[in-house]
Order: sequence, then structure tokens, then C-alpha cells
Amino acid sequence: MIILASASPRRRELLTQIGCKFKVITSHADELSAEGLSPGELVVKNAHLKAAAVAAEHGEYPVLGADTVVSLDGHIYGKPQDEEHARDMLTRFSGRTHQVTTGVVFAWKNNFWQAWETTEVVFSPLSADQIDEYIATGEPVDKAGAYAIQGRAAVFIDGIRGSYSNVVGLPLHCLDGLARKAGIDLYDNGEGSSS
Repeated sequence: MIILASASPRRRELLTQIGCKFKVITSHADELSAEGLSPGELVVKNAHLKAAAVAAEHGEYPVLGADTVVSLDGHIYGKPQDEEHARDMLTRFSGRTHQVTTGVVFAWKNNFWQAWETTEVVFSPLSADQIDEYIATGEPVDKAGAYAIQGRAAVFIDGIRGSYSNVVGLPLHCLDGLARKAGIDLYDNGEGSSS
């Protein structure tokens, strides 16, 4: 059993997909802004803050924190503030390759294990009408980069290089390796070994 310190339904779905036993306790930690940090540094620091906040109250199980951002040309994009912000992001991504980076952190027994992964996503050129139609669905609202690869935006994707699950919000291969390093068994209802 682990605790997922995230309200993201996508992360819940991914953990369920691999048969992980978990419960959700949302972290209310204040996240850092991107100022002066690389995407990898930012997502690991924010995932650490989320995991640490929940672990301080619920230390009996390993706590998983995660954070995802999108980057292009050195600029980091989180969730859009409004429709115009979403439109701006999608217009910038149109016909370009951007990066999606997710940080994952386990907090357990006063220790932290962390990793991050980056996937390149190639967007096809999008018309203004395509962008407006997509925004009208409401799907971009709570998504890093203003799109959901597992949703309607799948038709925008010309290709990816790297982990698909990372773009959804949780790099499963990376997560499994980190759990093994920490002695946490994701698959057997275990609470991890004592090592």
C-alpha cells in the first residue's frame, strides 16, 4: 500500500492500471514557480514538497508525490490560468516538438527517493479553429500544457519519443525503478521491506 499525494485522476488511473494498491490523500503544499529552475529541478522539488507534506501526517505508508510540467524553448508551462492562456500554449506547440517532464518522489521512513523523466511530444500543425474547438470541450482546464494526450488531444500528436505514461502524468517505468530502489513493493499490497 502506498499513499498518492495527488488529486490527479490520471495518476490514479495509471496506478490502478498496473495493479498498485494505494489510497489518495491530497497534498496542499504550496508549489514553487519555475523561476531559475530547470524543468527537472522544478518537478522534483514540487513532488518532494507534496510527498513531504502528506508524509508528515501519514508516515505509516510510503507517500508518492508527483509533478508534471511542459517546456518549449526554455519556457516552462504548467496548467493554463484561463482559456486565453490555454489558446496561447496550444498555438505555441502547434507544429513543434515540446518536452513533458514529470518528477516522482517517494517519502518513507524519514527518507526520500526521487527521479524525473522527460518525453518529447511532436504536435502536428493546428489551425485556430482546431484549437478553439478543443478549448470549447473544457479538457485543457486542469492539464499541464493545456492538453490531455489520453483525451481528445490525441489527434494532435504526430509522435512521441519516450514514455507515454509520463505525458499522462506518471512515468510508470521510472516509478517502478524508484520503488524498487526504495524497497517499496507496488504490486503485492506490501508496505515495502525494512531495508
